[in-house]
Amino acid sequence: MKDFMVMESQLNALPPRRRKQAEKLLELIRKVMEGEKDHYIHTPADVFQAVATDLVGLDKEHFMILILNTKNRILSKEVISIGTLNSAIVHPREVFKPAIIKGAASIICLHNHPSGDPTPSSEDKKLTERLIQAGEIIGIDVLDHVVIGTEGYVSLKEQGMI
Repeated sequence: MKDFMVMESQLNALPPRRRKQAEKLLELIRKVMEGEKDHYIHTPADVFQAVATDLVGLDKEHFMILILNTKNRILSKEVISIGTLNSAIVHPREVFKPAIIKGAASIICLHNHPSGDPTPSSEDKKLTERLIQAGEIIGIDVLDHVVIGTEGYVSLKEQGMI
């Protein structure tokens, strides 16, 4: 890892887009060199911690799922849809396809609000209900839907909506 030591001033000297790419590359190298630890999900805070760096600060809405095994270990993070400033088109077949392929026991849905306010919209609530129904038919539980913003996160499960 010593060969990959990069000073903050070196990163700051790069244009913003290149700096972001360099930071992601360095994080990937770190994970490969150190070996990424298994991540288990027990609370919505665990979900936020697992995806905050992926979603906070993006200028478009990204809808993702965490694919979990029976012990709630993350098997995979999957981006399902990248939308616009305030919406993303999400259909149950696209949500559950990677979960079925990877043998998921359950999933957690999540998306960001580029506005920074993680308050779920009425569309978020309707989509969650539809995904829960589809999951019941398929046999893959939807454990939660977490909305992420720069102001934190809101768990629909914690809010009693699931």
